[in-house]
Amino acid sequence: MKFLKLLFIFLSLSFTQSFAQNRIQNIEKAFNNLLNDEQAKHAIVSLCVLDANTGKTLYAKNEQIGLATASTLKTITAATAFSILGKDFQFQTTLAYTGTVTADGTLKGNLIIIGSGDPTLGSWRYQNKENTVLTQWVAAIRSAGIKKIEGGIIGDDRIFGSQTTPEGWVWQDIGNYYGAGTSGLAWRENQFDIHLRPGSSTSDEVRIVKMVPATPYIQIVNELKTGAAGTGDRSYAFLPPYSNVAYLRGSWGMGITKPGISVASPDPAFDCAYRLQDTLKRLGINTSQQATTTRLMALNNQTVPLVTQKISTISSPILSDMIYWFLKKSINLYGESLLKTIAIKSGKEASTAKGAEAEISFWASKGIEKSALNIIDGSGLSPGDRITTAAMASILFQIQKESWFADYYKALPEYNGMKIKSGTINDVSAFAGYHTDTAGNKYVVVININNYNGSGINKKLFKVLDELK
Repeated sequence: MKFLKLLFIFLSLSFTQSFAQNRIQNIEKAFNNLLNDEQAKHAIVSLCVLDANTGKTLYAKNEQIGLATASTLKTITAATAFSILGKDFQFQTTLAYTGTVTADGTLKGNLIIIGSGDPTLGSWRYQNKENTVLTQWVAAIRSAGIKKIEGGIIGDDRIFGSQTTPEGWVWQDIGNYYGAGTSGLAWRENQFDIHLRPGSSTSDEVRIVKMVPATPYIQIVNELKTGAAGTGDRSYAFLPPYSNVAYLRGSWGMGITKPGISVASPDPAFDCAYRLQDTLKRLGINTSQQATTTRLMALNNQTVPLVTQKISTISSPILSDMIYWFLKKSINLYGESLLKTIAIKSGKEASTAKGAEAEISFWASKGIEKSALNIIDGSGLSPGDRITTAAMASILFQIQKESWFADYYKALPEYNGMKIKSGTINDVSAFAGYHTDTAGNKYVVVININNYNGSGINKKLFKVLDELK
């Protein structure tokens, strides 16, 4: 009986080893097929597959070559945020006033909204939606006895400095919703919508129906052309940070069903202050001065007055909830805000560069070579990011033992039947994450191709990954 049991174990192990060897042989063959594909003729392709239980490299090719990551960089940013900030971390936004409130309810001073970098304030994804926040602020203002303001509303975005977009982002991205930069006082995920209506022929201009919410302080120069039916959305907004003139270029196809495009807000702190001022005005609480920001005050050599009294504090969702949307919907703004917050938590200046420096140092302390992590931003939108698939796979392996890993894993999207984060920018396509095969074997997988040509490359990447199923 004992002999039969040992024989069964031996045969099972032999089968498992043979099965694993066949799987690796198959993935090597599939990878070589990809290398020989015409689309990869001038490309660099990298693959790293680890045993998720042991960290052993099962198959790797070009794994030590640094490549542009696109949004797969978010897997590292999220892991760093969890590690340094903690899964229950929350941002705090404070409403306060300067000066004094008289007996008749006149505030002889200013309302000031003090941001701490919360990228979710006013977002439709959470409880603290735009109207909810404004309602809470109005209630706090009334509770403070304020009925009239001899002053204005100031958006305080100083915590993140004045550089909103990382160095290395391209002009075509900046101005569109996915290229929204950071702000110490973010609002509605730093974007607004422009509703459009195509013409009846390709010679017609596209008509702007409305802006949501109404943003009268921004001038829209509409150069959009009506595209042929089926061409869809080929439009781009060109709107630099702190500008008030946006150019819409490209085409908007006939028959398109979505109402319009989302555009990056050029000055979220101003927009936040503007929305509160507009809300108060409609409720009969008037201000004597226009909404402004601490940045604008500095440009005009004005001193920001000292806070007299705090009247409301709004907490963001916990980090776990933010990471869910960060990875699931690939929100670039969150990555950039988290990277600057990581810099602050690490005792550094609240800049993208210092956040990247802190991130690289953190993983270097975990055994990852610094030279394998050439990080420029937090989202991967910069084509200048260069990270090896080996380094990314090693980080993904290490974090499995962390107490927050369940929240991290839950946030990963599902592609091709795998829990993997995708990444796409010009001529870059990548996937990074985890997979469990039908036999229960678990893998860490990172695949990346740079400088491919044509379209439909993801199907060919999936053909390689399918060998792990």
